[in-house]
Amino acid sequence: MYKTKKLCAPLSTIFRGVLPTTRRLSPYFSNSRIPSLPSHLQSSSRVPPRYALHFLPNSNFSFQNLCSQSAAKLDSSTKRCWNCVADETGTTPFLYCDSCRSIQPVDLSIDYFQIFGLEKKYEIEVDGLEGKYKDWQKKLHPDLVHSKSEKERGYAAEQSARVIDAYRTLSKPLSRAIYILRLEGVDVDEEQTVSDPELLTEIMEIREAVEEAPDSQALNQIQSKMEEKLEESSNSFVNAYQSRNFDEAVACIQRMTYYQRASEEILKKL
Repeated sequence: MYKTKKLCAPLSTIFRGVLPTTRRLSPYFSNSRIPSLPSHLQSSSRVPPRYALHFLPNSNFSFQNLCSQSAAKLDSSTKRCWNCVADETGTTPFLYCDSCRSIQPVDLSIDYFQIFGLEKKYEIEVDGLEGKYKDWQKKLHPDLVHSKSEKERGYAAEQSARVIDAYRTLSKPLSRAIYILRLEGVDVDEEQTVSDPELLTEIMEIREAVEEAPDSQALNQIQSKMEEKLEESSNSFVNAYQSRNFDEAVACIQRMTYYQRASEEILKKL
C-alpha cells in the first residue's frame, strides 16, 4: 500500500520525465503548485489510478499538443534570408528581403492569396490585384536583377514565374474557383464528362446559336448571355463554397467551364 503523502514524489518525477525542463511550462504554470489531494482522499490509504489525470485545472490539457504547438510556432518564425540571415518581419510574404534586398527562393507553403496579401476567399477585388502584381514584378522580374549573382537570378526567375501564375489564376473567376478548391484538397477535373441533361441540352443550343449567328451583332448578344450565365454560376459557387458543399461547388465549376469556352469561341468569330 502506498500512503498518500508519498504520492507527490512519483508525480513530480513523472512530469520531469514528460517535459525535459520546467522552463517550458513557465508561460503556462508560472509560480504554480500541484494542488493537494481532497480531504476525503487524504485519509485513504489508496488513491484511484485515474486521479492523476484529474488534478489539473483543465483535464483536457495535452502535453503533446503543447509541445507540438511550440514547435510549430518555432518553425513558422525561423524563416531567414539566405544572404544576410535576417529574420522574416511583418506579414508580407518572404519573397524578397527588406534588409538586404535579396530575392528569396520559392516557398511553396505560401499560397497565391498570401502572395498578394489577400484573405483566402473567392470574392476578391480584382482591380487592386493588378497593382500588387506590378509591385512584385518590379522587385522580382529577371530583367531588373541582371547585376545580381547567378544564384539570385535563378531565384528571381522562379519567383517571377510564380507571381505571374498567381496573378493569372486569381484574376479570372473560373481558375480562381478551381484553385481555392484545390487549397481545400478538392481536385477538379475540367475535362470530366457532363452528366447533367439540362446542362448538356443548354450547351448544344448555345453551339447551334453560335454557328447560325448571321452577324457580329447576333454574336455579341450571345456573348452577353454567356457573361450573365458565367456570373450566375460564379454566385452559385460562392454559396456552395461558403456552405462547404464541395460537390455543388464542383458542379458550378463545370457550368462555368462550358460558359467560358463558349465565350472564347464567340470571341474568335468576332
